[in-house]
Amino acid sequence: MAAEIHSRPQSSRPVLLSKIEGHQDAVTTALLIPKEDGVITASEDRTIRVWLKRDSGQYWPSIYHTMASPCSAMAYHHDSRRVFVGQDDGAVMEFHVSEDFNKMNFIKTYPAHQNRVSAIIFSLATEWMVSTGHDKCVSWMCTRSGDLLGRHFFTSWASCLQYDFDTQYAFVGDYSGQITLLKLEQNTCSVITTLKGHEGSIACLWWDPIQRLLFSGASDNSIIMWDIGGRKGRTLLLQGHHDRVQSLCYLQLTRQLVSCSSDGGIAVWNMDVSREEAPQWLESDSCQKCEQPFFWNIKQMWDTKTLGLRQDQQEPLKHRATFFKRKKRKDVFWAFAELPVERLMWRRTLSSGSRRNGTPSATLPVDSERTCPPNLS
Repeated sequence: MAAEIHSRPQSSRPVLLSKIEGHQDAVTTALLIPKEDGVITASEDRTIRVWLKRDSGQYWPSIYHTMASPCSAMAYHHDSRRVFVGQDDGAVMEFHVSEDFNKMNFIKTYPAHQNRVSAIIFSLATEWMVSTGHDKCVSWMCTRSGDLLGRHFFTSWASCLQYDFDTQYAFVGDYSGQITLLKLEQNTCSVITTLKGHEGSIACLWWDPIQRLLFSGASDNSIIMWDIGGRKGRTLLLQGHHDRVQSLCYLQLTRQLVSCSSDGGIAVWNMDVSREEAPQWLESDSCQKCEQPFFWNIKQMWDTKTLGLRQDQQEPLKHRATFFKRKKRKDVFWAFAELPVERLMWRRTLSSGSRRNGTPSATLPVDSERTCPPNLS
């Protein structure tokens, strides 16, 4: 009697193909070698390793190189087989890998930064090495001469970098939650625009030059897609991680976005699915859905003879304060943010304490149900 075979649908979950072990500290960068079963890794344990897949199916190191300082960033250009390694002391070292991936020769050292290097990109067409660091700057250097061509400073640590090779535009994310678009020239640069939307520091960026889409992940556990090519300011907010989003990769062939976070989770987003654009934030003293006043809107509560919305106990989570407004009354500062009313928190500060830092204080809890990025500029 023949057995009946039931076909099972393929799982959409990622499948673990292999696991590489050997580093003694955190791995800062892992890059696939195109057209080879190999991986190049850099780690905080001050080592660079080139792993090749053997006949047994396991990866073994064919190159093991020890650096003088922990490795914080790395870039690899396959056509020229050049490796650029950023270190914790701010220096970037260039190496050349042999054709059989069994030897790596030192080329030169670039004094690019005064602090930890956070990201590196190499452009073969211009022979530029562009990098960002914790010294709050982005720098670009000539790989032919080793000279510094230009440098631009930010108000906070520059944490990540993406580069458009055709137009020489650089996207730099920083710890203040902003993304700065720069036009790099031979000896100068110009700021094109600044993208604001995240509530935490920018941890990673990914630029798709074909569709001209920019993806950003931040410590607020969210991902934002910026439609740069559309020139209409269109943005999409993706939420699903429970911790800091630390890496992004967009697959152009399947139109999927792969993201991973500090909680160990990996998410695959289908970007072909139609999604609603995040609405713009508006200022209002009453709910947009029911037009009832919020508890600070004394005038409307008096006119309508109703209590403030904070006293509503029937469906409190449906009412949202779609505004960010700051009020000063004598010696008390008030600050509000867009949150469900039952989760809205505030704290008042006497003017004597506020004069010390010149800013009002407010407790703004993270809202996991938020559907649009804020713009508090």
